[in-house]
Amino acid sequence: QVQLVESGGGLVQAGDSLRLSCSASGRTFNTYGTGWFRQAPGKEREFVAAITWSGSTTTYADSVKSRFTISRDNTKNTLSLQMNSLKTEDTAVYYCAATSITYAFSVRREAYGYWGQGTQVTVSS
Repeated sequence: QVQLVESGGGLVQAGDSLRLSCSASGRTFNTYGTGWFRQAPGKEREFVAAITWSGSTTTYADSVKSRFTISRDNTKNTLSLQMNSLKTEDTAVYYCAATSITYAFSVRREAYGYWGQGTQVTVSS
């Protein structure tokens, strides 16, 4: 069982940077793949980035590649998303998530069974 709580959202201007954090509870956090998803108003929740249980492998949506960096610290049970060069189209509620089964790694929303409550990121022009 994993519980997730995001923080770090806010209102920024285009071109700015923002760092999202996700704090996880549960002694087995380091055995779950984790990821970030986002949902803009009127749109479906979409994949942003994922990282393996060990942190050795990452993958990104094309729209954020080279601008966003996902990382995790298993000693602190935390997941992070560093967002640089933000664009207005990055505006959304951002969710951290953990896979339903241990040692999984996926870009598919259906593979994730644990979700945080979300944090709002608004990028103004």
